Amino acid sequence: MDERPAERKLAAILSADVEGYSRLMGEDELGTVRAITESREVIGASVARHGGRVVDAPGDNVLAEFASVVDAVQSAVEIQRTLQARNAELPPGRRMRFRIGINLGDVIVQGQRLYGEGVNIAARLEGLAGGGDICLSGTAYDQIEGKLPFAFEFSGEHTVKNIARPVRVYRLRLEPGSAPASRRDHRRPWLTRIAALVAIAALLGAGGWAGWRWLRPSESAGLALPDKPSVAVLPFANLSQDPAQEYFSDGVTEDLITGLSKMSGLFVIARNSVFTYKGKPVNVRDVGRDLGVRYVLEGGVQRAGNRVRITAQLVDARSGYHLWAERYDREVRDIFGLQDEVTQQIVRALAVKVTEAEKVRIGRAPTAVFEAYDLALRGDQERQRTTREGNAEARRLFTQATALDPRYAAAYVGLGWAHLQSWQFLWSADRELEQARDLAERAIALDNTLADGYRLLAQTSLWQKQHERAIAEAQRSVELGPNDASAYETLAEILCWSGRPEESIRLIRHAMRLDPHYPFFYLWTLGHAYFLTEKRQEALDTFAKLVQQNPNFVPAHAYRAVLLSELGRMQEAQQAWEQASRISPGASMANIRERLPYKRPADLDRVLSAAHRAGVQ
Repeated sequence: MDERPAERKLAAILSADVEGYSRLMGEDELGTVRAITESREVIGASVARHGGRVVDAPGDNVLAEFASVVDAVQSAVEIQRTLQARNAELPPGRRMRFRIGINLGDVIVQGQRLYGEGVNIAARLEGLAGGGDICLSGTAYDQIEGKLPFAFEFSGEHTVKNIARPVRVYRLRLEPGSAPASRRDHRRPWLTRIAALVAIAALLGAGGWAGWRWLRPSESAGLALPDKPSVAVLPFANLSQDPAQEYFSDGVTEDLITGLSKMSGLFVIARNSVFTYKGKPVNVRDVGRDLGVRYVLEGGVQRAGNRVRITAQLVDARSGYHLWAERYDREVRDIFGLQDEVTQQIVRALAVKVTEAEKVRIGRAPTAVFEAYDLALRGDQERQRTTREGNAEARRLFTQATALDPRYAAAYVGLGWAHLQSWQFLWSADRELEQARDLAERAIALDNTLADGYRLLAQTSLWQKQHERAIAEAQRSVELGPNDASAYETLAEILCWSGRPEESIRLIRHAMRLDPHYPFFYLWTLGHAYFLTEKRQEALDTFAKLVQQNPNFVPAHAYRAVLLSELGRMQEAQQAWEQASRISPGASMANIRERLPYKRPADLDRVLSAAHRAGVQ
């Protein structure tokens, strides 16, 4: 860990990524990796030629800094024109087109890494750019106006996520032509090559993690269109005057996703992936390509007093054609009927076949008490903060919801997840696990069609080491939620611990397809399955990718130590275990033996033996 004190400075930041990267990886993973490596070399060389420094380059992204906006823009233009010439030789579907954002702003420097709003704005501008485009912030444009022979057009002020004030955006118009002469073109070609290698080496030395990395979603699995109607429900905008109503518009979005996910005749993208678009200007065609769906539902929610208005439109992402659009005005207490209407309209528009059992599940209102529903929505929002304080507030809100409606099954499930979260994060005693199970059983007794209730049961059974019961409960969750990525991930995780890792790999890959911007812990399940099938290199690569996304996830470091020990790389194994111990002190052979819920003794013995060789006492 770099312990040097942070400092601030003004810098020109260039942020770049590949348009449609998920699709490219899905169609040709090895070819895309080769192409991205070659493109990084082009970018690294250009950045070095123009006096910049590559800070980081995880996945398809590149982050670079310059002392001058002029240098940053000239480098960006050179990069785009060079890559444009390369793309001309490729089929349209295989062209790698970078989006570039440039900002001038204050950044925090800590070692080799950069953090702060100056970096975040550059990343947001990159998201506003199209493939092959360059977008500048107003602060960057003001520094170069009239200084460079390029045309710019003002694209208006944009409100971007996590930035308090609107950002002025300018697009640089790239006219066709050859790359401009570099100011250092007199250098010999081999010096240029060295500059590129130095830039790439610096990037690798940065550890693959900058402060902006959290903005990037997980790289996704293959994204060919499914063999059934496929839809992504984008986060409905909060059109109310009150920002505090954000939880309500998010809740409406989640309920629509949940309702559609119950239909086996549809393919529905998970909440986690669609919410990566929240607060961003989006192009429906891009969304369709990135998530691998044919249709996109978007809309807004306006709540005022006891009234609610919902606008919704279903768009064909391939053609941009609007299949259906509607506006609904209702009393807020009729929110469930309103959501059901929207769902039925989608079913009719896409000619989806719905079974009788699915019709019953979809049409069932979760509660007759709106105030209880409102409390549960707020409880979900608090629990997702993943803090001790948020967990306590979530439990208070869910408890109030069940007091208002003792038959509100989903509220008991929400309360159960809060108890399980508290147990997993060691915020309280082991009794929390039993309470989570009791609440899940109570919910299922009230409504035995709740997929999330069975998923909660399965999680508690796993950690109580009741493997066969856990598998049966997880399978029931998948049956009730055929589009629920979390249900597939849970079943995959349980099968790993139960000695069936080959089945787990297939299931976790399906979960990743349903949730292309999947959470980091999906990689844990995949890496664990590779580990148990003795695909050591695949497991190491997966855990390395996981650590890049979440450096503080202890199991990834611990299992890297186990794998490296098995490969005889003892020094690396000890370093990996020391990293795990720094994050979570006090790990020992005893608590590994107690906590890991392996069904097969041989699996646990393998972990314990390798951990001992890595220096665990």
